[in-house]
Amino acid sequence: MSALAPWQQRVYEQAAAAFDAGRLGHAQLFCGPAGIGKRAVAERLARRLLCRQPGAGGEPCGACRGCQLMDAGTHPDFHAVGLEPNREGKLRTEIVIEQIRALSERLVLMPQYGTIQVAVVDPADAINHAASNALLKTLEEPVPGRYLWLVSAEPARLSATIRSRCQRLEFRLPPRAEALAWLQAQGHAPAAAEEALEAARGHPGLADDWLRGEGMALRRQVAADLERIERGTADVVGTAQAWVADEHAGLRLRHAADIVAARAARDLTARGRTRRLATWFDAANQARELLRTTVRADLVVVELLLAWRQGARGP
Repeated sequence: MSALAPWQQRVYEQAAAAFDAGRLGHAQLFCGPAGIGKRAVAERLARRLLCRQPGAGGEPCGACRGCQLMDAGTHPDFHAVGLEPNREGKLRTEIVIEQIRALSERLVLMPQYGTIQVAVVDPADAINHAASNALLKTLEEPVPGRYLWLVSAEPARLSATIRSRCQRLEFRLPPRAEALAWLQAQGHAPAAAEEALEAARGHPGLADDWLRGEGMALRRQVAADLERIERGTADVVGTAQAWVADEHAGLRLRHAADIVAARAARDLTARGRTRRLATWFDAANQARELLRTTVRADLVVVELLLAWRQGARGP
């Protein structure tokens, strides 16, 4: 059982104290930036509730049958609902009504161990309209000892009615000094940690992910591509096709938007250029949203990069 980061530990302790005091509602909304550790806290809290022999302070013992089953991912009273493959084997982009109905049927059964069942729906903002209505019925008819936790980076996508039925557990970005100390504790060099944290706009989870994977290398490549397009030395269509050739298209667009936002912040004295940069920043974020749909990704990015080249030439 890995240690929680300091900002995760604070939320966990808040929820654990509410449970110990009998104030933890049956429905919780774990909300905050993507990658901040909401799911990790939800699972640690589930371990606390499902442990049969809690230790000091109510912490899970790690040795009882309930803890062993959680370690194995086979606890019959812990239910995880997420994005599943469709009939063609591709991962769905939404949580469908059949999944929520199946969950509701499980939650009305007696727990197999103890008196508690815990269900985690992640990402809850991917629940479609029909599934949302089914979920609302479950929220409005709680069964004692059943806990339904929704994990969302975009809670505004959930219906207002569902949000109103949940207690909120808010995750926020930690202070910069705490984030840097944590990144260095993960084994990252101070300079690299500072660069990645700046790129991630203070988000230590993203910074850690980018340092461990391809994120920072992708960022440097995106910056170089934008510069070449601005100078007119890069092929727009070829660059667009390269940007969408793998699973990192959304991350490249995020990096592009952030790079341009940083440039706009430096160019405050050039009002016309700043407005063009701000307009392109918005377009890049809209393109990220379009990539979630069925449109041709390469055409979306071609249009975006053509606008970048045109904007670089001025009005």
